[in-house]
Amino acid sequence: MDRFLTTHVGSLPRAADLLDQIIAREEGHAVDEAALAARIEQAVADVVAKQAAAGIDIINDGEQSKPSYATYIKDRLTGFGGTGTSYVFQDVEDFPGVKQRIFGDAGRKHRKTPACNAPITAKDMEAVHIDAANLNRAIAAHPGKQAFMSAASPGVTALFFRNDFYTSDEDYVMALPEGLRHEYEAIAAAGITLQVDCPDLAMGRHTQFRDLDLKGFRAKMELNIAALNHATRNIAPEQMRMHLCWGNYPGPHHCDVPLADIIDLIWTARPHAIQFEAANPRHAHEFAIFETVKLPDGKKLIPGVVECQSPYIEHPGLIAQRIARYAHLVGRDNVMAGIDCGFSIHAGSGGVDPDVVWAKMAAMAEGARIATRQFWP
Repeated sequence: MDRFLTTHVGSLPRAADLLDQIIAREEGHAVDEAALAARIEQAVADVVAKQAAAGIDIINDGEQSKPSYATYIKDRLTGFGGTGTSYVFQDVEDFPGVKQRIFGDAGRKHRKTPACNAPITAKDMEAVHIDAANLNRAIAAHPGKQAFMSAASPGVTALFFRNDFYTSDEDYVMALPEGLRHEYEAIAAAGITLQVDCPDLAMGRHTQFRDLDLKGFRAKMELNIAALNHATRNIAPEQMRMHLCWGNYPGPHHCDVPLADIIDLIWTARPHAIQFEAANPRHAHEFAIFETVKLPDGKKLIPGVVECQSPYIEHPGLIAQRIARYAHLVGRDNVMAGIDCGFSIHAGSGGVDPDVVWAKMAAMAEGARIATRQFWP
């Protein structure tokens, strides 16, 4: 590598006609599955082309086929036929007006999260292969680009879908890897970098595990990481990355667990690269922890250098500064430029205009070029 590479977290805006079909299917309405499959394939080709045009190096399918980054799992595994799961975000409980706006978001209104009420096994073994084939076909038109594909972690699956079947939450979490590993291994077998989305390891502190103290939360983290490591045991760490997230919603986030309180456990997860929020106002200061925290051998950082909730287009000079902060601390070869989170994590959600999304990505690519000139003179 002779430059700073660029990537992002996953979800990208969906075209209005595709969005209508995805929401209709999510609501249980009949859709023309053949027509929808063709539309998804075209949408993937379009979104891959836009990423390439913006200058992104490691690109994905924009999660065009999925209703959200995590809830799609209910359609690929058995066991999720219970009643809906409700959520409490500790930070927004202090601000009722903010809570109303967040839960009134169009994407969240259509989010389906039935509880686990039966044994978990793999159900739809074909969907992930279709997703991988669509991405590989699309990326073939853009030589020099690399591919990644996101998948829900065991921990975030347990966070979204309440356990009403297994004797204990530990039994539930450890039952998930055998169902999920088929998804993970199919992505890796297609030659695509697997990205495992792990909001449970940060957002879980002020949602699912808000009543625990830090020690209790860390114990839950250890369980979720053990499940993740077991599920990915057949995939090389170098072919995986993980996304650490405090929740991609426009809330106050004053209850977010500090990165310094959990980073030692994050290193124990098998994926070699760690993506994390580093651009938004709550976490932008945390680059300083790497003044004292040593990056373990074999690990790399993908800090967010662009914020996904703000309509501001970050100045490329600022992006270059953010990249440089990490490169000075952990070494230029251990840093890649990323985005805090996805732009449309639930189909229909997202407060940034699609045209601004692409402009923000182009700004990131320019910022990476500026930083590259500083570190590879």
